[in-house]
Amino acid sequence: MLDPHFRAMLDAQAEAAPAEAPPLHAIPPALLRGMYREQRTAQNARTTPADVVASDLTVAGGEGAIPARLYRRPEAATPGALLVYFHGGGWVIGDLETHDAHCRRLAAFSGARVLAVDYRLAPEHPFPAGHDDALAATRWAFDHAADIGVDPARIGVGGDSAGGNLAACVALDLRGDPVRRLKLQLLLYPAVGPHQPTASRRDRDGPVLSSAAMDFFEASLAAFGHPDGARAMPARAADLSGLPAALVVTAGFDPLEDEGRDYAAALVAAGVPARHVHYPSLVHDFYVMGDVSPAVMEAVRETAAAVREALGG
Repeated sequence: MLDPHFRAMLDAQAEAAPAEAPPLHAIPPALLRGMYREQRTAQNARTTPADVVASDLTVAGGEGAIPARLYRRPEAATPGALLVYFHGGGWVIGDLETHDAHCRRLAAFSGARVLAVDYRLAPEHPFPAGHDDALAATRWAFDHAADIGVDPARIGVGGDSAGGNLAACVALDLRGDPVRRLKLQLLLYPAVGPHQPTASRRDRDGPVLSSAAMDFFEASLAAFGHPDGARAMPARAADLSGLPAALVVTAGFDPLEDEGRDYAAALVAAGVPARHVHYPSLVHDFYVMGDVSPAVMEAVRETAAAVREALGG
């Protein structure tokens, strides 16, 4: 059954929704991003940890410096572990603010530093801009580990939804790097590009993530048909062996459930230490809705404990 707190949220949103909303492609990207930012920041006001230090900085991107934010507990060890994190939002929306509370929770409960990366967004910057930024930022984290108090032997990547896609792609991109060796890929309800539409994609039109939204996001990314587009679809990689350990989280009321589960199984089949954790009563994007249900905080603490175990906190 759907978590009752999320059911109440969805019912309230349905009651307040206009009779006929414009399609996503008709809404200017800046307005769409502002709407998402306002909604998600409002849903995290009470559950944002106060005892986390955040510092804005710039890191390397695919075509120049991009913004980032480094989170740490005041007592975090130096050098310590690091999770390079990519926000969700269909490669189109989301930013440092939409996921600020989420990154603070991860840093507070895991003990690791979290480096949130503000990668370039589609449609203004279609594939491979965001993927290039994610890879360059992760390389930067390794190369500047001493500058940000990080042990380069304890670095992982993570992300939710489209950010989970970026994290999985970075893990594949760095697999052959003899120096930059990731210890973890944290994939939260990731979009990984299955070969065929999964049952959950086919049968679930929402909640939170609709079929129209998925079509809009994927069309905006424009990876399909791109000469290097396969790079954005980790589930279609011919070989998944040699990748870092993975934690894959899925939600029961999410069109992306099946591809996350299947990707975890494919990693295991390739010899990768991968664990799949499923929250059957939760919805897509639940990690950035901390105030909606106590179940979110339970999941965050469990996820953070797994990050601490994998990276050493």
